[in-house]
Amino acid sequence: MSNVPVAVVTGSNKGIGFAIVRALCKQFPGDVYLTARDPGRGQEAVAKLQEEGLHALFHQLDIDDLQSIRALRDFLKEKYGGLNVLVNNAGIAFKVHDTTPFAVQAEVTLKTNFFGTRNVCTELLPLVKPYGKVVNVSSMVSSSALGGCSQQLQQKFRSDTITEDELVDLMTKFVEDTKKSVHEKEGWPNTAYGVSKIGVTVLSRIQARMLNEKRKGDHILLNACCPGWVRTDMAGPKATKSPDEGAETPVYLALLPSDADGPHGQFVSNKTVRTW
Repeated sequence: MSNVPVAVVTGSNKGIGFAIVRALCKQFPGDVYLTARDPGRGQEAVAKLQEEGLHALFHQLDIDDLQSIRALRDFLKEKYGGLNVLVNNAGIAFKVHDTTPFAVQAEVTLKTNFFGTRNVCTELLPLVKPYGKVVNVSSMVSSSALGGCSQQLQQKFRSDTITEDELVDLMTKFVEDTKKSVHEKEGWPNTAYGVSKIGVTVLSRIQARMLNEKRKGDHILLNACCPGWVRTDMAGPKATKSPDEGAETPVYLALLPSDADGPHGQFVSNKTVRTW
């Protein structure tokens, strides 16, 4: 078993994830794993970094596939005895003018962005070593979507006592409500991506609370963050930030010094804690 520290970035063969891997290769004192659903694309991305003189390793990961997540978990456990840095970056978004029915967009978007991310956390959080860092890439859209929710939903999503099961029930209800075309009547905003990222931000708050309760002495810091509006395939060419600029906040959180006692359980954008 290797004593080398290890960092994993999900969905990192392009865009912000790729930029996060690039930055970690330069700054993280250990092995950095670039992951992708498609091994070919993942290896290509690793080769691209090699041309820049950077050394990343590849492991296949499809966050929609529990077997794939567990294969990564077993590999990390066996080779490293755990994990030091986890950046949950993998996510999808439909384009604004996509004609896919909203209920389908809701189901597909939440399946990856919320339920897939949650599965990664369920399997990998127990592996995170003392002084480890977990960064869940959310979005400022989660804040604006929260503002578009009914007061009742806002209260639930801002609650300091909401449980993971209650959050899962709410995310499931959103998908069900879209299928019945009653989501707006039920107080939901008209954005599947926004609701999926509310889920990620609230999940992060819950996970940080659990770490405080169950692993207080381990000094693990877990946060959600917004990379900003970044020029990627997802956000398009008009966005204001380059992928490397978008990587700054996630990387800052991934590399917080071991004596830092925060931020933890926060929503961070431009390296600043935002009010949720």
